[in-house]
Amino acid sequence: MTAILILVFVISLFLRFPIAFSLGLACLVYLLVKGIPLLILPMKMYSGIDVFVLLSIPGFILAGNLMNAGGLTEKIIAFCNHLFGHIRGGLALANVGASMLFAGISGTAVSDTASIGSIMIPAMKKEGYGAGFSCAVTASSSTVGPIIPPSVPMIIAATLTGLSVGRLFLAGAIPGFLLGAGLMTLTYFISSKRKYPKHSRSSLKQVGQGFIDTFWSLLMTFIILFGIIGGIFTPTEASIIAVLYALIIGIFVYKKLNSKNIQIAVLESMKTSASLMVLVGFANLFGYILITEQLPQLISAEILDFSRNRYVVLLLINLLLIIVGTFMETIAAMLILFPILMKIAIAVEIDPVHFAVIAVLNLIIGLTTPPVGVCLFVASSIGKVSIGEVSKASWPFLLVSLGILFLVTLFPEISLFLPRLFMD
Repeated sequence: MTAILILVFVISLFLRFPIAFSLGLACLVYLLVKGIPLLILPMKMYSGIDVFVLLSIPGFILAGNLMNAGGLTEKIIAFCNHLFGHIRGGLALANVGASMLFAGISGTAVSDTASIGSIMIPAMKKEGYGAGFSCAVTASSSTVGPIIPPSVPMIIAATLTGLSVGRLFLAGAIPGFLLGAGLMTLTYFISSKRKYPKHSRSSLKQVGQGFIDTFWSLLMTFIILFGIIGGIFTPTEASIIAVLYALIIGIFVYKKLNSKNIQIAVLESMKTSASLMVLVGFANLFGYILITEQLPQLISAEILDFSRNRYVVLLLINLLLIIVGTFMETIAAMLILFPILMKIAIAVEIDPVHFAVIAVLNLIIGLTTPPVGVCLFVASSIGKVSIGEVSKASWPFLLVSLGILFLVTLFPEISLFLPRLFMD
C-alpha cells in the first residue's frame, strides 16, 4: 500500500501538479483503496495546522511583503552598491550582499530570487555581466535567506520537533554568514578573471546615508531575534510586532506605503500563507499514513543497519536531502522527511539543533541544483536566458555551497556556538 501512495505522489509531481495537491491526491487514493473513512482527511489536516507557532508564518510573510512594498529592496541594493561598487564586479557583490540583508526580511529563497533578481539581473546585464552569471549569482545568493533569521523553514523545523524557535534562529546565523561570504569570494574571483566593471568609490556620506536607509530593516531583524531569545514575546507575537513595525516604517519613514500597495501586500501574503497551510495539512496526513505503514521505522532500521557512525549517517542524509531538494519545495520536503530523519540523527547522538541546520541548508541548496532547481527557473525567467545556460554558470556556486555544508556538517560548533552562548 505504501508503494501506491508514493507512486501516485511521484506521478502527480511529474504531471506538474502543485505539491500540496500531489500529496492530497496520493492520500485520497490510499484512503479509498484501503477503505478508510474519508472523515480522517479533514481531521488530520486540521490537526496538522492547529499549531500555535505556525501562526507566525503569515505574520512574517506579510511583514516581508510590506517592507518590500515600502521600497526596502531598492534601498538595500543602493547601500550594497555604495559598499562594493568600487570593487571589481561590484554590482555582482552587491547582489550577494543585498540577499544577505534581505534574508532577514523575506526568510524564503524563492521570494529573494524574485525580489532581488527583478532589479539586479537586468542591471547586471546592462553593465556587461554575462546573463547566465547574473542569474546564477542571484539564485545562489538567495539560499542565504532561509538560513539567516527569521527563517520560515526553521519555524517549520521547530513545529515538527518541539525545538526552540529562538535557538534555531541563532543556529542559522553563522552558517548563513559563512554561505554569504563564500559566495562573495567566488563572485569576486570570477568577476576579476572576466574583468567585469567597477564604479568609482562612494563617499563616506553616501555610505552613511545608505546605512541609515537600511538601518530600519536591520533593526526589525534584531527586534525579532532578541525579543524571542529574551523571552519578551513568542514567535507568533514577534510576527505581529514585525507587521506593525513594517507598517510604521513604510508609512512614516520610507513614505512609500499607501492603501493600494498595502492591499496588494496583504493579498499576496494571504495567497502564500493559504497555500502553505494547505501544504502543511496534506503533509500531516501524508506523514500519518507513512507512520501507519511503518515506513519511518523501516528507513531508520536500514540506515542504522548500514552504519551507526554519525559521519556516515550524516553523509547518507546529506545525499538524500540534496537530491530531494532538487525537485521538491523546501517546506514540503521538510514536512515529509524531517521527522523521520531526526529520529535517525538522535539515534547516533547528533544534536537536534545541529541536524535542523544541516537539513535546512541541504534543502535550500537543492533549490539551486541543476537542472531543475526552482530558484534557477525563477532567475532564468527574469533574465530571459535558457535554464541550461544558468545551470552551467551555477556549478561553481553550487560547489561553494556544498563546501559550506560540509563544514557545518563536520563542525557542529559552527551552528551551536550562538545558541549555547545566548540560551544556555
